[in-house]
Amino acid sequence: MAQETHAAHETDAQALDQLIRPSARTVGLASALTALASLIWALQAGLVALAIAGLLDGQAGPGALVSAAGFAGLGLLRAALVHHAEGMLFDAGTTVVAVAREEIVRREMQTTDSGGAGSIAALASEKLDLLAPYVTRYAPARARVMSVPLVILGLSFWFSWAVGLVLLITGPLIPLFMALIGWAAKEASRRQMADIGTLNDLLIERLSALTDIRLLDAGPAVISGFAESADRLRERTMGVLRIAFLSSTVLELFAAIGVAMVAVYVGFTLLGSIEFGGYTMQLSPAAGIFLLLLAPDFYQPLRDLSAAWHDKAAALAVAGELSAWRCEPRQELPGRGAKSEKLSGPAQIELKGVAAHPGGDLIRYPDITIRAGESVALTGPSGAGKTTLLRLLAGLSMPDHGQIIVAGQRLDAGTADGWRARLGWMPQASHFLAMSLAQNISLGQTGDLNGALRAAAVEDVVATLPGGIKAHLGETGGGLSGGEARRITLARAFFAGPDVLLADEPTADLDETTAEAVMAGLSTFAGNGRILIVATHDPVLAARMDRTIVIGGTA
Repeated sequence: MAQETHAAHETDAQALDQLIRPSARTVGLASALTALASLIWALQAGLVALAIAGLLDGQAGPGALVSAAGFAGLGLLRAALVHHAEGMLFDAGTTVVAVAREEIVRREMQTTDSGGAGSIAALASEKLDLLAPYVTRYAPARARVMSVPLVILGLSFWFSWAVGLVLLITGPLIPLFMALIGWAAKEASRRQMADIGTLNDLLIERLSALTDIRLLDAGPAVISGFAESADRLRERTMGVLRIAFLSSTVLELFAAIGVAMVAVYVGFTLLGSIEFGGYTMQLSPAAGIFLLLLAPDFYQPLRDLSAAWHDKAAALAVAGELSAWRCEPRQELPGRGAKSEKLSGPAQIELKGVAAHPGGDLIRYPDITIRAGESVALTGPSGAGKTTLLRLLAGLSMPDHGQIIVAGQRLDAGTADGWRARLGWMPQASHFLAMSLAQNISLGQTGDLNGALRAAAVEDVVATLPGGIKAHLGETGGGLSGGEARRITLARAFFAGPDVLLADEPTADLDETTAEAVMAGLSTFAGNGRILIVATHDPVLAARMDRTIVIGGTA
């Protein structure tokens, strides 16, 4: 188990390094600037120590005005370095998140079978933002830990081996305990991230099935299950916070002990009660004050690293999830998925030896030729491959064997965009944008909106909606029944003026009157050189088509 955990940690660390690599140079330079700014304190502490020692001993030293001016000047330099470095780190963190988010959006746009929409949305919109604190806080804190304590340790040994020994003993205990706690933090963050994605998926599934939940009176059971998932996420989150507080407590304990030991030693040495710890003579007031001022800053980078340790754990968890998402097998959309000029040639479709393997058995399709002006019904038992064939005809996926000829050209990645520009698509499940009904039909294009509504026999439905054509629809078509939503998608297909219309079970689950309205709309479309292809179990709809092709048979 320990080896598996270590291997997973290494994999996540490599994935995180890959994410940061484009901005690594900027992050490294900015982190070095923050370390340099922290080291300026040693110079400021030296000025303060000399000034105070001069006042105590009455000896000549830098005047109060010179010390104040030097201290202020170094402070301004330090502030300028920190300001510039933090600006660079913020820009780098924003770039890392933006590049990763763009990668997800672009790939999902090119994917036709993406699953887990809720978890992917959570990864892109929420979790990726956790990479920014890693860049802006953890990376510079790590750079300071690797430089500032070593410089302060060297200065401490220069003036007193006893103080140097105290820092040398107490300092390494902090990263040791942080590493032990960090393993637990990493696993806790991973579990929390997984639960966030699961909860998002669960919410989307329940919202999409809201009508069925109401009809089955399953509301209390669904609410109970959702509450249990939310409580589990709350417990995961509190577990992460407990580990974060434990890490801070351990750090503060050792830091306080180390500073106290230095203070006790310096105090008793200046009082003459302790005579060891120096090299040739008793510790001077200036050296003692200097060491006292440096001691807290020896632990400060470790404090900063501890505060940012959870940022690293969260970033590793996100990087691991992003890496797993990249490795998931998915079906890429042929073509670029962009707007394209229509493929020229007559609207004719030919299937030659086409076979597909959508996830189960290999499905073989008969050789088919569909000419312009024909209406065709694809029938067959559930699972025979009707929907798969529609996807193949739409260029949403490519056959494993054989070829599809459209408009006289082979349908492949080079012709898919042009062919899809000539298609209308009526899916079995209706999907909408969070926009007005008019925008959902037109999708930003100009055309005969009322004519599309009339052809889909949905004018009366639109008239009853609040706001009519300007009614705002949610993603699930709030305010519309299943049949009404399906007719809206039919109107969307008509509005585009396609040469070929593909409809998947257009009359399924509709009452007789609504089904008749949909069939009338489809009949209006057919003819005039246009092709209508419907996948259906409805014998009435199939009888209205020019011919019926039975799909079935696996190999």
